[in-house]
Amino acid sequence: MLSDEQLLRYNRQILLNDFDVAGQESLLRASVLIVGLGGLGCPAALYLAAAGVGTLLLADGDTVEVDNLQRQIAHGDADIGRNKAASAAMAIAALNPGVAVETVPRELAGDDLAHLVERVDLVVDATDNYPVRFALNRACIRAGVPLVSAAAVRSEGQISLFDPVRGGPCYRCLYPETGSATALSCSESGVLAPVVGVLGSLQALEALKVLAGFGEPLRGKLLLLDLRSMDMRTLALPPRADCPDCSHLQR
Repeated sequence: MLSDEQLLRYNRQILLNDFDVAGQESLLRASVLIVGLGGLGCPAALYLAAAGVGTLLLADGDTVEVDNLQRQIAHGDADIGRNKAASAAMAIAALNPGVAVETVPRELAGDDLAHLVERVDLVVDATDNYPVRFALNRACIRAGVPLVSAAAVRSEGQISLFDPVRGGPCYRCLYPETGSATALSCSESGVLAPVVGVLGSLQALEALKVLAGFGEPLRGKLLLLDLRSMDMRTLALPPRADCPDCSHLQR
């Protein structure tokens, strides 16, 4: 049951007819793993915390650098040299002390990654390299945990919900592993600061929709955005019959 303070804090969400108290209580019981506390992970983490997700696990092995501050809004000048997960945890504590936060100040791999994924209800992929994304995809499939993944570079971005255990494609249906060498990076191609903010906020929105049973998540869909022209389109994303990660679920 929500306390009086929680009813007041979250009342704008509770007022939504198809969200209501039940949706908020679902958020308070939920746990989310956010992998990467950079341009995408910072807004995703802050909005999930503000919305009242009960437990956040923040994983990042990097430290804050001055060129991060243009877009990674959970960090400030005083955080330069600090681990990004620890820095984001401090920002969340200042925003909503009612959220339980656990920091994982290291790169995730192998059993470490699998164990963390098994502990949560949903994973937010806010990383910037294919090997970690593929590993997250496999771990989420094994654990039956939904994965909200996004990417942004220049003025462009994309986002989808991957949840093949409940139907639809996985991340590797969209990107075969052999194409990893062609990925664009912000450090090489640049990015306009609000672009990652928009995509990270959309990741938080998709996570809230899944956790609270609200609206229609992007399951089986890929949302593409070019914010230079404000061109936005949604593409159907079917499973690949030969996907090495999730084809066994299609039989």
